[in-house]
Amino acid sequence: MELIDGKWLSKEIKKEIAAQVDQIIAGGGKQPHLAAVLIGEDPASQVYVRNKVKACDLVGFKSTLIKKDASISEAELLQIVEDLNNDPDIDGFIVQLPLPKHIDEIKVTLAIDPKKDVDGFHPMNVGRMTIGLPAYLPATPFGIMQMLDKYHINVAGKECVVLGRSNIVGTPISLLLSRKANPGNATVILCHSMTQNIKDLCRRADVLVVAMGKPLFVTADMVKEGAVIIDVGMNRIDDPSAPKGTRLVGDVDFDAVADKCSFITPVPGGVGPMTITSLLMNTLKANQKEIYG
Repeated sequence: MELIDGKWLSKEIKKEIAAQVDQIIAGGGKQPHLAAVLIGEDPASQVYVRNKVKACDLVGFKSTLIKKDASISEAELLQIVEDLNNDPDIDGFIVQLPLPKHIDEIKVTLAIDPKKDVDGFHPMNVGRMTIGLPAYLPATPFGIMQMLDKYHINVAGKECVVLGRSNIVGTPISLLLSRKANPGNATVILCHSMTQNIKDLCRRADVLVVAMGKPLFVTADMVKEGAVIIDVGMNRIDDPSAPKGTRLVGDVDFDAVADKCSFITPVPGGVGPMTITSLLMNTLKANQKEIYG
């Protein structure tokens, strides 16, 4: 069994990004600039956005954080989006989800200029991804593809089972794994709450990507010997033996499953660090106009 170390890989890619930024600035180019819009006081969102700002500093990006109370109106948020769309110094920006219930997330996503949509959620980028055109890829699936590439995990012709069909992870990673590319060319089965015989499907999988939000869902009897496991889950559960009384676990029972795997991502330290790194990669592409020219 080999750990897919997202923390290490993230650091290596950030070094590469920082070197590219140095070259851009030395050549008289524009410093990459990423903005983030944070609405409300959701603790997980605050941590995530704070880590994005730190990552920008580390690689030499400019960063802008726009924080607003949860009481902000939809119209006010849409005006912020329009202002960022029209700001020539902003290469890309994200509106951190989830948003307050009175704001339509789809309407906000559609308002973002696809050229600045470094989260990869706009239908323009989703559509381009689907047909194999260059696009800003959603950050978590992009990070997973980087992991498969850097660890030389060949998925061509393999059976890949994806648990979870969210627009953020499950659906896009199923498309990316099946595309005619490297990594890619896999046979993909996308499972969800209505899927029958999930355990049987998992037992057949050469590669299992788990993004369900259900702690320790995948157990040893669901895993094929030698399988590759990508655990996207991040769940906090009670643990009286832990210093704070809780601990982070994935959607996979790591301790029970790890010995059966050829490769597996840990939680924490697996997919999570790669998500922010992928956002930086998209922002650099936006700065260099690699996708839309």
